[in-house]
Amino acid sequence: MAFNWKPKAIAAATAVMLAGPLSAQETTLQLGHLANEDNSWHKAAVKFGEELSALTDGRIAVEVYPNESLGKEIDLINGMQLGTVDMTITGESLQNWAPMAALLAVPYAYSSLEHMDEVASGEIGDQIEAQIVEQAQIRPIAYFARGPRNLTSNRPITTPDELDGLKMRVPNVPLFVDVWKSLGAQPTPMAFSEVFTSLQNGTIGAQENPLALIRSANFNEVQSHVNMTEHVRSWIYLTISEMTWNELSAEDQDAVMEAASRAQEYERELFLQSLEDDRAWLEENGMTFVEVDGPAFQAQAKDAVLANVNEEITPIVEDLFSASESN
Repeated sequence: MAFNWKPKAIAAATAVMLAGPLSAQETTLQLGHLANEDNSWHKAAVKFGEELSALTDGRIAVEVYPNESLGKEIDLINGMQLGTVDMTITGESLQNWAPMAALLAVPYAYSSLEHMDEVASGEIGDQIEAQIVEQAQIRPIAYFARGPRNLTSNRPITTPDELDGLKMRVPNVPLFVDVWKSLGAQPTPMAFSEVFTSLQNGTIGAQENPLALIRSANFNEVQSHVNMTEHVRSWIYLTISEMTWNELSAEDQDAVMEAASRAQEYERELFLQSLEDDRAWLEENGMTFVEVDGPAFQAQAKDAVLANVNEEITPIVEDLFSASESN
């Protein structure tokens, strides 16, 4: 396992490990994540630190490390399990330990942001979090919504029939490949770094991603339409190591949860604004937004989704589809 530690980070981690009960003195928690400083997750992480410091009269500080500067996601998870890292932002990667974490990003399982919120904050969300704590030794303390994934292309696509063998880039994830095959496209796994050039030279004719990534990658220069398939709605957790959590006093645990709640509310405001801003920017820069027949896409994708999910979560996914279809 390779950790990308800074000397400062090593010293801080060692100090936390040797400090004993964390409520007894000033403590620094390290929070590493993969997003950049402009991302709402980073801003919410900073907000979390500010709120926690205020709630504990400065006894607990949070150092936030964006851009994988404290390590890559899996390295951070492993570090949290070992007690050398305190916090990170992570999501479906946790299914490597807790199969229910796959529910964070199942295609067409959530019909709207509101439906996803009901699940994430309800009984199923509680079950997911409990399994993550038990099997990954990491505690989710808040969740952030991710922008829904949409299909870009150079022509409008409103139904699965209109895909008609369209060659499109997908991440190298069997679930994504099989879902888009079932919808009638010709999915091609490809590194994200190759997508712009491949769209430019016509190797592929489409790709799918959230609006923020469509904007930051300047896909408007090589694609004309955003088809609002919203085929994956998902969320990601702000998490704390269970080892770190258990060293906190009950009072400080309450403060962590309150700070996390405030950070979650703050992130949601940023998230909703970013969706609005990204759409406006893409439209101003030449992209046409196309409403699609969502139920038709969902119905055609269902069998491929169910064939790819873990048996443990299959009944839950079936129920989610039923609820989504009725919304």
